[in-house]
Amino acid sequence: MNILIVIAVPCLVMATLARSAPLPTWSPLVEEPQFQELVHRSRSLAHKILLSVPDAHSSCIHTETLQLDSAENAKLEIMAANIGIPPAPVLRAVSENFTLNTCLTHMSEGFQLHRALLNAVSERLQNKNKVTELMADIRDLTIQINKMQKMVQKEAVLQPLPTPMALRLHGEYEVQVAAHLTLVQLQSFGQDAIRCLRKLDQSNKEEMES
Repeated sequence: MNILIVIAVPCLVMATLARSAPLPTWSPLVEEPQFQELVHRSRSLAHKILLSVPDAHSSCIHTETLQLDSAENAKLEIMAANIGIPPAPVLRAVSENFTLNTCLTHMSEGFQLHRALLNAVSERLQNKNKVTELMADIRDLTIQINKMQKMVQKEAVLQPLPTPMALRLHGEYEVQVAAHLTLVQLQSFGQDAIRCLRKLDQSNKEEMES
């Protein structure tokens, strides 16, 4: 029994140290004032986008069965594939297995994807003013994210134009579903992006520690 206790205690200490070990060497860059300013701007724009999604949805979706926060949305996955809506890139908080560069790249690619999807479907919408405003905010956010990428990569990051999306929109219902699913996916992706940006925000950590 005593031998088991002696062995277990060091293992417990090692496990505790492993959990409390600091993240890899991205923190010095993250702490730079210029980077933090970009983080703050990005968080502000991401919040604005997230708050704008419901208004954009209600302005252009008139099919009553298509609700933004409905549990029925999962049943539309097959239709999303048929229309040609690709899934968003995976977003996770920065860690040893998900680097800062990877996080920013996925974030930029994800918002560019949703801007391109909204651009494609907006041509068929009767009321697209709110969607156009949303696309402008997504463009501005992508610019801020790309500035952070430039700091990480130490080289210029080109601001790409939205890649044209060839969506299969055969009728009005497909247009409604495409706009609906794009906004649903954008809402989820935006929530993930805000969580990632919150982890990078040093002022947020100081508030939590105080």
